[in-house]
Amino acid sequence: MIDTSAFQGKTASYYTLGCKLNFSETSTFGKLLSEMGVRTANDDEKADICLINTCSVTDVADHKCRQSIHRMVRENPGALVVVTGCYAQLNPDRISKIDGVDLVLGANEKANLISFLSEAWSLKKETAGQNYNKSLHQHHAVKTKDIKTFAPSCSRGNRTRFFLKVQDGCDYYCTYCTIPFARGNSRNPSISSLVKQAENAAQEGGKEIVLTGVNIGDFGKTTKERFIDLIKSLDKISGISRFRISSMEPDLLDDEIIEFCANSRAFMPHFHIPLQSGSDEVLKLMHRRYDTALFEHKIKKIKLLMPDSFIGVDVMVGCRGEYPELFNECYKFLESLNITQLHVFPYSERPGTAALRIPYIVDEHEKKERCRRLIQLSDMKKNDFYSKYIGKEAEVLFEKAAKGHAMHGFTKNYIRVELPPDKANEKLDNTIVKVRLGDFNYDKSALKAIL
Repeated sequence: MIDTSAFQGKTASYYTLGCKLNFSETSTFGKLLSEMGVRTANDDEKADICLINTCSVTDVADHKCRQSIHRMVRENPGALVVVTGCYAQLNPDRISKIDGVDLVLGANEKANLISFLSEAWSLKKETAGQNYNKSLHQHHAVKTKDIKTFAPSCSRGNRTRFFLKVQDGCDYYCTYCTIPFARGNSRNPSISSLVKQAENAAQEGGKEIVLTGVNIGDFGKTTKERFIDLIKSLDKISGISRFRISSMEPDLLDDEIIEFCANSRAFMPHFHIPLQSGSDEVLKLMHRRYDTALFEHKIKKIKLLMPDSFIGVDVMVGCRGEYPELFNECYKFLESLNITQLHVFPYSERPGTAALRIPYIVDEHEKKERCRRLIQLSDMKKNDFYSKYIGKEAEVLFEKAAKGHAMHGFTKNYIRVELPPDKANEKLDNTIVKVRLGDFNYDKSALKAIL
């Protein structure tokens, strides 16, 4: 039994970089600390504990992680500073050398956050002013296959939506990606344990749950269960009005899943599907497990069964081997698809990845220009999609807003809706309200709600 009495009345500050899975895990860490008597520090208050949950998907992400660590140390002198997440897994030695960092937790260790935190807290008090080994993650002894722990997470933090972690890790080893090294191989909890977490979320007043993970379509590797059976079980939880699937690889998004979502009680007409490139040659260089024909089939299947569906697509720009003519293939393919929005990001060199052996390198100026073109295409597609619903009625799940600020929420098909400050009411928080959708707001990020 861990003695947590020393944490009573302490304050904590959190900073998260990266994906929805990271935000979900940080929220869970916050909940664990809250149960120990630790409260979240106010914006103008120095924290006793700082937790930074890092990302390492690009070198820009690595740089942002280091910046955020330095800032947290500077703004909270004397605090116990804990760093976890993908960057902590891949570069623990570099992080542990940063002045002010007390604890570096890798993929295995973060599942036992409280134990390590208690040990580090005691050690910090005992060795005040002295040097001591800050990293409890011995990087060189850890291999991908050794990352076996699964840290459950179903939390909402300050959001209306709950994020339920259904899977972790990845077995794909795409040539550009370090995530399998940072997160380990694919693993998951049982369907029964996830149903129980979702039921608890419903009891806490949750209306919507987003299923998160690294490669959630690969669910079942650990328990020999199937993703389709997971969503069928979750759909039966009457207390939850909405479920969303955060992201799913196109080769794992089979027709049975699409057909179920089209006819389910609570799974929303909203999909996020990584494409990465619209060129078959580039997909082969990336070691992706599908081609453009399969991807196009998935889009057409979704739109046939759910014409109102929102479809987001990940695209990587400027990877090694992406000659200009191959990018043009990608652009034309994306332009032809009936999709809603693109998540565009530039390729970044990652140490140790197979992509470094591909000879052709796209210069940074060209990468930026390709990103600009695809973002422009994305804006056009999203605006066209939103425009179709102006004047129509829709059910919106509203989220709490700061006093004097506009209130926002989402329709079933993920259209962002804005209620002006003079109409916002805290009673609408976490409630589903039927509204008429008006014109775009000032920056075209949402449609105006007419009550």
